[in-house]
Order: sequence, then structure tokens, then C-alpha cells
Amino acid sequence: MTERSTLFDQIGGDKLREVIGDFYTRVFHDVMIGFLFIGKDRARLVDKEWEFTANLLGADVRYTGKPIRAAHARSPILGGHFERRLQILRETFEAHDVAPDVRARWIEHTLALREQVTADVGTECDHDAVESFDTGVGRDTMQAGEPDDTKEER
Repeated sequence: MTERSTLFDQIGGDKLREVIGDFYTRVFHDVMIGFLFIGKDRARLVDKEWEFTANLLGADVRYTGKPIRAAHARSPILGGHFERRLQILRETFEAHDVAPDVRARWIEHTLALREQVTADVGTECDHDAVESFDTGVGRDTMQAGEPDDTKEER
């Protein structure tokens, strides 16, 4: 990028719209958060998200939607829903080969908006805890004399 170019210049308006369109297709059909979008106008959401993100990435585009807090006030968005949306966004970036610096700015801004989208703090997944979880299910409830199926036969 040159000194005068923006992240918007890097991704381009058409690709940005393509990424956002795919993202909303994914969230509308997602088993975990799709219900939040029932009855919503997908085309309008894509348009407003495009304006919002284009502006964020440096385009001379005015966002004409509601303030973020007001736009999400009527939806029962929990921390886990917020995290799921974020994961779908990351997967969409990967599918469209979005440049790392564009991804980083977009994610950083999304995270900064969390308290405006949900007041639910602490229900998000602790990915480190999940990855380190020992799946020794049932070991502590096994009755004396029962075979221990968790050990390999030697």
C-alpha cells in the first residue's frame, strides 16, 4: 500500500460487498445464531454493513444506519452469540482470502463494539480451557471392580 491508499483501497468495494454478502448468508443459515436474523431484511443488512465497514476501512462513505447500540437493542444477543458471529466472520475472511491487515482492523473494531452489541460478559467460550480439557469422561464415577475402558490394553 502507498501512503495515501487505505485498507478499503486494498480490498476494493466489490470484494468487500462479496465478503459481506457471503458473511450474511452464513449467519442467516447458522444453527447457533441464525434465529437472531429471522424476519430481518438481509439485503438492507448487507448494505448497512458495507457502508459501516467501508467507512471503517477508510472509504469516503457515510454510514446511514442506526447507532450500533440501538441497532442491536431488541435482539437477545449473548456473549456466545457475539463470539459465534466473530468466528463466522473469520471463516468468511479465510474463504475470500482477505488480506491480514484488513482482517486485523475489522476484527479489532468488532471487538471494540462488543459492549454496544451485548451486555452479556463472561459467557464467551474460553478456547484455551477447551483445548486443554482432559476428556477422561467417567473416570471419577467408575464403580470399584468395573473395567477401566480408558486405558489401552498392553
